[in-house]
Amino acid sequence: MTRALALGGLLATLVPLSALAAPTSVTVIGDLQTGAGCAANNDPTCAQTALTYDTDDDKWQGTFSVPAGTWHFKVALDGSLAQTYGGPGGADVVLTNPSAGAVKFYFDANTHYVTSSRSGTIATVAGTLQKELGCLDDWKPDCLRTMMQDPDGDGIYTFTTKALKAGNYECKVALDEQWATAYPGGNAAFAVETDNQEMIFTFDSGASKKVTIRAAGAPAGDLLLARAHWISRDTVVWTPEVAAPAGTVFKLHTAPTGGMTLSSTGVQGGTSVTLTVDPAGLTAAQAERFKNLQGRTVLKLAEADVANAATWLKGQVSVSATNAEGVMLDATSVQFAGVLDDLDTYDGALGATFENGIPTLRLWAPTAKSVNLLLFADGNPTSTFTRVPMTAGDKGVWSATGDASWNNRFFLYEVEVYARKEGKVVTNRVTDPYSVALSINSELSQIVDLADPALAPQGWSTLAKPALEAPEDIVLYELHARDFSINDLTVPENERGTFKAFTRDSDGMKHLTRLAKAGLTHVHLLPVFDIATINEDRAGQQHPQGDLVSLPPDSDQQQAAVKAVADLDGFNWGYDPFHYTVPEGSYSTNAQGTTRTVEFREMVQSLNQHGLRVVMDVVYNHTNSAGQDAKSVLDRIVPGYYHRLNDDGNVEMSTCCQNTASENAMMEKLLIDSVVTWAKAYKVDGFRFDLMGHHLKSNMVKLRATLDGLTVEKDGVDGKAIYVYGEGWDFGEVQNNARGTNATQANMAGTGIGAFNDRLRDGARGGGPFSGLQEQGFITGLLSDPNGIDQGTEPKLKEKLLRYSDWIRVGLAGNLKDYSLVDYTGATVTGEGVDYNGAKAGYTLDPQEVINYVSAHDNETLFDAVQLKARRDLPMAERVRMHNLGISLVALGQGIPFFHAGDELLRSKSLDRNSYNSGDWFNKVDWTYQSNNWGVGLPPAADNQGNWALFGPLLADPALKPADADILRARDHFEELLTIRKSSRLFRLRTGDEVKQLVHFENTGPDQIPGLIVMAMQDHGTNAEGQRAIVLFNGTDDAQTFKADGYKSLKLKLHPVLQTSTDPVVRTSAYDSATGGFTVPARSTAVFVTDDAVEPQDPDESDGCNCQSTVPGPLGATSLLMLCGLALKLRRRRA
Repeated sequence: MTRALALGGLLATLVPLSALAAPTSVTVIGDLQTGAGCAANNDPTCAQTALTYDTDDDKWQGTFSVPAGTWHFKVALDGSLAQTYGGPGGADVVLTNPSAGAVKFYFDANTHYVTSSRSGTIATVAGTLQKELGCLDDWKPDCLRTMMQDPDGDGIYTFTTKALKAGNYECKVALDEQWATAYPGGNAAFAVETDNQEMIFTFDSGASKKVTIRAAGAPAGDLLLARAHWISRDTVVWTPEVAAPAGTVFKLHTAPTGGMTLSSTGVQGGTSVTLTVDPAGLTAAQAERFKNLQGRTVLKLAEADVANAATWLKGQVSVSATNAEGVMLDATSVQFAGVLDDLDTYDGALGATFENGIPTLRLWAPTAKSVNLLLFADGNPTSTFTRVPMTAGDKGVWSATGDASWNNRFFLYEVEVYARKEGKVVTNRVTDPYSVALSINSELSQIVDLADPALAPQGWSTLAKPALEAPEDIVLYELHARDFSINDLTVPENERGTFKAFTRDSDGMKHLTRLAKAGLTHVHLLPVFDIATINEDRAGQQHPQGDLVSLPPDSDQQQAAVKAVADLDGFNWGYDPFHYTVPEGSYSTNAQGTTRTVEFREMVQSLNQHGLRVVMDVVYNHTNSAGQDAKSVLDRIVPGYYHRLNDDGNVEMSTCCQNTASENAMMEKLLIDSVVTWAKAYKVDGFRFDLMGHHLKSNMVKLRATLDGLTVEKDGVDGKAIYVYGEGWDFGEVQNNARGTNATQANMAGTGIGAFNDRLRDGARGGGPFSGLQEQGFITGLLSDPNGIDQGTEPKLKEKLLRYSDWIRVGLAGNLKDYSLVDYTGATVTGEGVDYNGAKAGYTLDPQEVINYVSAHDNETLFDAVQLKARRDLPMAERVRMHNLGISLVALGQGIPFFHAGDELLRSKSLDRNSYNSGDWFNKVDWTYQSNNWGVGLPPAADNQGNWALFGPLLADPALKPADADILRARDHFEELLTIRKSSRLFRLRTGDEVKQLVHFENTGPDQIPGLIVMAMQDHGTNAEGQRAIVLFNGTDDAQTFKADGYKSLKLKLHPVLQTSTDPVVRTSAYDSATGGFTVPARSTAVFVTDDAVEPQDPDESDGCNCQSTVPGPLGATSLLMLCGLALKLRRRRA
């Protein structure tokens, strides 16, 4: 019996609900009442368990504390036991509470459904239907007017309505009144054919989490969904939603212009051919390529029908199953990425190419019926245009060749194509997915030859790259292009927030230059490709209103002013791809045409000339839009191909937006072609892949090989010097290799591609992005300086600190999976044998495969994390030491150090944990070192309001605002640590074998000094004594001494940089050769070295810089570098 029929039968037996009087009160009764504060159990008059009627939700609801345990309850109406309601058959509803705490209770007076947040699933249908049904707005997971119900307790939840008007809708099933968990991954689309048609929504809360939407009485099947997969020219994979008995007839239906409908006897309209079941199933290659389809029914086209596949794919395609009696069992539309890859994978050039000054435009559109090129008179999309028919060629490529007059003309493609979601053929005017130039706000593409000398800054062709001998020499600095200069008064006003600002002798460039001289090598720019969510017309960008500077530090008015213009200002992180291979126009002084191209190149040139290579943050894992949205490009050319679809044929959105499908050949090609263009035409030196784990490992390995093939002689760049890294998180529809081996931390060992290390981050800071904000870690006082919140007993805290220390040790050793160490229990384990919340801590085979960090654009800055986690009355000087200790862990570990811009200046975002759309106000960086942006108001409500009660007193406390001297101390510490890293190859070992041979840890096992990590490095070379460096990281609030006989009588000294540090505390660090003892002050990092461990400076590398610390007293790190000659002496990678 279907869930809908069960509910219908239940309602049919009830007294007409309209005849029942609405209750005046509803009370939860049962054996839980005394634990909730009532005088007795089963008391219908107890106010402590009374519910309140919510008119917005049309539900009775209430929240109160329930003790731990299993409890039984019902609800009583009108203060009497005469009318009570419970679970199926009137039984008690069971509530299981694992720990004492708040539980929410619900009662629907219309259906008499009773539940609680600890009794079952709280599911709501949230989407574009809600406002019509009385919710305050659409997409509201907490609107209970669309709450799903399970009155018979079978785990199938249902919502039924007759109140919708005819039209197309989208929705998800959201759990627990929020978006944290929702199904399906992409939006579920459905159509209401006539006004007031009864629509039934079901959700299986079991393992499948399947969402089904259908009209009451509708025939089986749904052509709006695409549950079948045409994976090769002769193979379709589809298992109907109902069992297919013997004798079932499978058919494939096609209609050139759409128009198919369903009836009880099958698909109406179009033509059909019979499919036969292949009992052999998928081939081995198919099973590997389509892992998510394994075990499903495999259907074959007749050989004679295969020849028609390319033609059929240009129209509507569906499949059906009917039983031997001719009754339709199921029908659905078809996903076709696999068959397009089989038929039409193309490896030639796309977009605009030039031969002898003559452009040819090519567009891959294998399902299009026709394509025209629209050449505009100018860069205005409302101007007149000339329509040029494009010619269909092999592999689905349409082309048009023009003449020299086409150069720099603006254009669109006009694509006639069947769109399944629309159920018809549409004609789309769309920009080129291979665009390299655009009009303002990306309304038109532009025909441009990037090799045109007019687009190159002077000296571009002879640009010399800063020296880089090995990936392990890289130090990354994550910077937002607008943040860099929007508040820098030493940049011309019209250039603030632009690429051009990087070419000025500004405060910002002076700061980057001094960091480069200390050892910074790469500036990682947050997205600088064409972004969909920023108005490129700078004159039209809005700004927060009011005198924000004068408002209190804990006021909510600053965030309100920022929010009012958040989508209208010039700021966004930019993870909203529009066109992958065009510089963002809002970062140019002129967004129309090619100025942005020239200025981007000028930025790269200037940074290179100041000793810094350039990394782009790239976001090929999703697009801003899909379907027929105005900012959808790919999906309006080949609908349903470029995006990853779920089992219903809806776009997956686990990345936050419309996920792309780089497992599909032409999406992979777009990704690689785009990266190669940035590498060759813009001389970009590295690429950081957003959510890299949503790509396949094969995509990334192919990209790496393609880059390795670029040479200076052939391509103008050394592709092997281009570094690739990304976020290797494993989640969503690709989790656990569900769509193929994905590019996650665990899978990328041996590829040379880096992945961010959350293990060291969490161990250092404490907790994680999704745990308590005040949980302490190695640098923030865990065990030694508790902050007063309940984090467990002292033995538990010690165990946690020792476990965190092991995570950090593995990270310091390049996060090698096969590195051997003694863990906190005393066992000898490898890096992958150390447990990280159920995962393997170590995951690399080479140090270049790990990105060590403690702060990035996501989540709280390092300084803000320290502010939250440190003991409330801890002095600012000690907070700065905590902060600097985090910097030390990253700077001195094996692998690639990564720092968030401003980490070296105690950067704050006023506790904003997600500043992607928080404007210039919360993202401000001050290169004059006067302010770190702490206490500029409560952070934006959307992601932070739940913590305002915690944040307010912190922001208002003047003792928690750092002074200039604190900021300068952090800056000097950062430069000192970069200088130390640069001074010795022991901190930049280049192979996994080197790390395993030369790095080991003291003070390990169960009897270690908690909170002290001792990392020892020794390279014997030809010297029996060997070069040595001993690093002690002391995270405790007291000085610590570590002794070992093996360190007696060595020629060790405090590193010269620390001997003259601007930190007088660290200068007290000491080594006693007689006892083999090292003493390191509280919250400090001490580095002891032999003379030969510090490399002398090559005289030719001296740059004569006169940058000096502005702190009175000992010399700053940069001037120390010059005086002591501690620059890197480059060495070749070993064969």
